[in-house]
Amino acid sequence: MANGQWYPPEWPDRIRALAAGTLTPVIPKRAATVMLLKDTGSGPAVHMLRRRTSMAFAGGAYAYPGGGVDPRDDDRAIGWAGPPRAWWADRLGVDEASAQAIVCAAVRETYEEAGVLLAGRTGDAVVGDTTGADWEADRAALVARELSFAEFLDRRGLVLRSDLLGAWARWITPEFESRRYDTWFFVAALPEGQRTRNASTEADRTVWITPAEATAGYDKGELLMMPPTVATLRALSQCGTAAEALASAPGRDMTPVLAEARLAGDEIVLSWPGHDEFTKHVAPTAPATPSDPTGGAPA
Repeated sequence: MANGQWYPPEWPDRIRALAAGTLTPVIPKRAATVMLLKDTGSGPAVHMLRRRTSMAFAGGAYAYPGGGVDPRDDDRAIGWAGPPRAWWADRLGVDEASAQAIVCAAVRETYEEAGVLLAGRTGDAVVGDTTGADWEADRAALVARELSFAEFLDRRGLVLRSDLLGAWARWITPEFESRRYDTWFFVAALPEGQRTRNASTEADRTVWITPAEATAGYDKGELLMMPPTVATLRALSQCGTAAEALASAPGRDMTPVLAEARLAGDEIVLSWPGHDEFTKHVAPTAPATPSDPTGGAPA
């Protein structure tokens, strides 16, 4: 039975064009995504959303809240608590301004898409309930880019809690994809008093699901996912609690994972270094991506 690996039908032609020198790779955009966790009786569950099938990139696939860096995320000092920017720069493998932007994007996108805010009035506090008309107005202004995240924090007298995040992995979209992202994956525990909701216009549903349940759905071909999502879920399944996941994050390898493709006669061999399970052998008449036959993940 085929698994639920997301695979665009246009990739073979683009891979051949790249090999022939007729395709120029686009520069990947910086992005961040957060695996929000909460403890359950069967271990930690992770918050996932299903991208609308109408989305040009990974439509129908299950993913985590996240998105691209706003240029304003690194253009001014932001209210900050937790490890300093220099520490994050070393951990993420970038300069300090980029480190701020990536961490800021992780926190901002989690608020924009899930309604969860990793910030507090002081470095040892975190906001509680973030629902209500005034919060929603600010969230909508962030989504519309009418308000920068720094301005949002200043307006509310908050500081970003970078210590509530743990850097987990880094994946770069393949060179033969037209929509490329250099994405840093983080873990975080759902703050007490807050709750998730589907606040994203890009998702048609959200679920809390254990990593084991999610990967089982993927293995059966019932849930469509991209390789980075599956790989991070498999790693998370080794953690018994959200706190354990956060504690293990500093030891995670942040070497970027970038897919490779080679031609073997008429066949394309697509692989992700260090992740053999995603290797695909694509014949010239390979079928398109499998659909999501169940219509959604288990609740």
